[in-house]
Amino acid sequence: MVAITVILAAVIGTFVLGLGDSLQDTQPTASFDFEFDSADGVTITHSGGDTIDADTNTVTVTATGGGDASINSGDWSGSLSAGTSKEFTASSNWNEETVSVNWQASSGGSSATLGSSTAPDNS
Repeated sequence: MVAITVILAAVIGTFVLGLGDSLQDTQPTASFDFEFDSADGVTITHSGGDTIDADTNTVTVTATGGGDASINSGDWSGSLSAGTSKEFTASSNWNEETVSVNWQASSGGSSATLGSSTAPDNS
């Protein structure tokens, strides 16, 4: 009887303190392929893993480091499942930037980089 009371108190305490919400914000497991064109474009394809609801969660594509290129319209929307792809354009020619697919839970409590690749030097 004491053991049941202790377990019940622990479970209730977890949810009262908000720790239960973070358990639901587990990052998806997914892989992405990056195909860079000869100048400033990249096609990113969800190549396998979990389906991601990008309308509920935030999925962005960013370019950092290297030169000055940044991604124009770097948000992804809809349902991302294996085979889904989208083209993104950089603000200038690629210069070895790291292009990343980033995920953030709808609650804002969890975030992760799901995939990344280094762009060629097309400057």
